[in-house]
Amino acid sequence: MNWQHCRRMAFVGLSDSFEQYYQAVRRCYRFGQEHIVDVHLVHAESEGAVKANLERKQAQHEEMSRAMVEHMRDLMQAKIGAATMEKTPYIRDMAQGERWTLHLADCVDVATEQTNNSIDFSVFSPPFASLYTYSNSDRDMGNSADNDEFYRHFAFLVGELLRITKPGRLCAFHCMNLPTSKIRDGYIGIRDFRGELIRIFSDAGWIFHSEVTIWKDPVTSMQRTKALGLLHKTLKKDSAMSRQGIPDYLVVMRKPGENAEPISHTDDTFPVSKWQEWASPVWMDINPTRTLQYRTARDHDDERHICPLQLDVIERAIFMWSNPGDLVFSPFAGIGSEGYVALQMGRRFLGAELKPSYFALARKNLADANQAQQSFLIDAVR
Repeated sequence: MNWQHCRRMAFVGLSDSFEQYYQAVRRCYRFGQEHIVDVHLVHAESEGAVKANLERKQAQHEEMSRAMVEHMRDLMQAKIGAATMEKTPYIRDMAQGERWTLHLADCVDVATEQTNNSIDFSVFSPPFASLYTYSNSDRDMGNSADNDEFYRHFAFLVGELLRITKPGRLCAFHCMNLPTSKIRDGYIGIRDFRGELIRIFSDAGWIFHSEVTIWKDPVTSMQRTKALGLLHKTLKKDSAMSRQGIPDYLVVMRKPGENAEPISHTDDTFPVSKWQEWASPVWMDINPTRTLQYRTARDHDDERHICPLQLDVIERAIFMWSNPGDLVFSPFAGIGSEGYVALQMGRRFLGAELKPSYFALARKNLADANQAQQSFLIDAVR
């Protein structure tokens, strides 16, 4: 019989067979149904064990379905990648302008070519291990086979950053902890990516200087990622699987030694009220949509960068931890966000980007920043 127009069901007298219950519900909840189907289970107290058994099987069914979808998605991505990926040849290029140099190159190569103690400040957002795939180059750290391989590659850069940074100066990197999946990692939880990066820097000889937590709206994250732990239905089903949203972090490392050129501010440019806001361990007022692609004119065919770093974060870091005229380095320049801000704030910039399309857009953005440079006013910093 066709019950697809019914939307209320009642079961009286329960059975341990989840298959029979599921098939009965699907008679109403099928293609063509236009409404939410309400299912009521009427049972006596003596049937509590049967009800609990059905609920257990229902939970197992939902978890199995979710895992199958995730597994098929990963499998299809792997098949598509294997069928279509062609390794990009390693080609080097360089673009220059007034107070900036941008390399199309492996960031480790660029770092090794710099002289000792030549960088005043570094700020960047590294690849989040294998969370995103940025390019099909073998030199792309995001293409590592596993987390251990990524950390080994990243450690080469960290060591070079220590060598080329001036004593007593800082390196700031933006990151977040990473959600795990049952298919890829064997469990649903959070991986301490932030802590792992800090340990790599510390092992290379850096000093863990400070960090700030950057608040992110959990509702926006839930809508974008559909993370199981953020869904309200998870709270109602089993709140032991519910969790808070995952914030961003700006982690700051310091090279040992005395800073030969102090970074000084005045009450006029950096009043106490502004410092009290920025000294907070949590920044609640970072605008997540204020990124370079929002600030600069872009053609329709321009490639959309997956996660450009917010300009608010870059501005605060460069203003607090560098002097005008300092050389700012970004080993993962992307579309040029760090360089764009550095140039507008009167600094010099050195960047490295491996992906040709990002390199081309970054070159355009850096040239635009030079043309549109204006005096930096503290009251313009968010």
